[in-house]
Amino acid sequence: MGYGFITMTINTGSNRADLATPTTQPQGITTALLLALGLLSAVAPFATDLYLPAFPEMTSELQTSATTVQLTLTAFLVGVTAGQLVFGPLSDRFGRVPPLIAGAALCVLASVVAVLAPNVTVLIVARLLQGLGGAAGMVIGRAVISDLATGKPAARAFSLMMIVSGVAPVVAPLLGGLLTGPIGWRGLLTIVLGLAVLMLVTVLAVIRETHLRSHRDAQRAARSASSSPLAALRSRTFLGYTAVFGFAFAVMMAYISASPFLYQDMLGLGTVGYGLAFGLNALALMGVSVLSAKLTECRSVTGVLSLGIVLVLASTVAFALLVVTAAPVFLLAVPLFTAVGSLGLVLGNATALALGAVPSAAGSASAVLGALQFGLAALVSPLVSIGGSSTAAPLAIVMVAAAVVAVVALLVARDRRAARAE
Repeated sequence: MGYGFITMTINTGSNRADLATPTTQPQGITTALLLALGLLSAVAPFATDLYLPAFPEMTSELQTSATTVQLTLTAFLVGVTAGQLVFGPLSDRFGRVPPLIAGAALCVLASVVAVLAPNVTVLIVARLLQGLGGAAGMVIGRAVISDLATGKPAARAFSLMMIVSGVAPVVAPLLGGLLTGPIGWRGLLTIVLGLAVLMLVTVLAVIRETHLRSHRDAQRAARSASSSPLAALRSRTFLGYTAVFGFAFAVMMAYISASPFLYQDMLGLGTVGYGLAFGLNALALMGVSVLSAKLTECRSVTGVLSLGIVLVLASTVAFALLVVTAAPVFLLAVPLFTAVGSLGLVLGNATALALGAVPSAAGSASAVLGALQFGLAALVSPLVSIGGSSTAAPLAIVMVAAAVVAVVALLVARDRRAARAE
């Protein structure tokens, strides 16, 4: 992608100083590590979407109902959410690598069972365990970056990692649609198995321990001296930036959930046109993520994040106004494009600021971040379809509401002294 060899840095001072002062000590976030962490974070999203086009075939072959087949997806999402809450704190206690290996191994075993599942009940259980194990890569991958970098270097790393992990939810449904006929749903789940194996190999070959025992002991002693072992997670800064990330992601999930009926039913695009429109917005997100990484080299992280949030809010308000005024439907694609693209300035930077606020509990903090992400995604997805496929009003309401909450959360989270220092 033209980035060459990426080297991140750590500032050993306070978190606020991290965000305000350029770092100079070279550290180990290389291109190889960044690609590896991107792969780890992409396995679960890819496994979520790849087999969706095969649902009708699964209903027939497994002799069950569409609702029961849908439970295989629900079980996977429950597993991903629970897995982040399990593996995040475990990585704070035992280091990053042992829980990563355990999670990857569980994902491989569950993937084998899913491919060979004789009935839908076994498949549901396998998908639950698959999501549980796959979540380790997502939650611990963020913690690894937080161990190695804070402030601007971390923001650049998270933004660049999004380029790798952001491809998965775009490619997966398109690839699934192309391969369902030739290889069937078991073939698609075999691809997921291959990714799980690659995840395990990557952990063993590339990932090295970043949360050393000496650090864990020191942090454990500091937490035991406080009133609560998770007191750091109650900080206004962490909760604020976590809410910024979660509700900004909710804007994107609302768009993704409503995009099929919006582009196909309302705008009249076919499946190919829908795929192109969806892919164009995804390219905007990835392109702006690259821009975000460049901007943080010469601008403050909070400044770039603030710009992104303002653009997201402006785009969602513009979308709502077009819906209210019954403007020509093709115009709706414009603010959606800018809203999704602007999230590239938000998601990576909000992640860096949230995890940077609690360096003593990065794994647990990453778990809370991921749980909120998937929890809000599960909440907004059904809301956007309340009005049916003939109106975009529910989508407009959800997107504006989520954007407004993200703005309020940013105002709550920002430390004025750190912002002035930046």
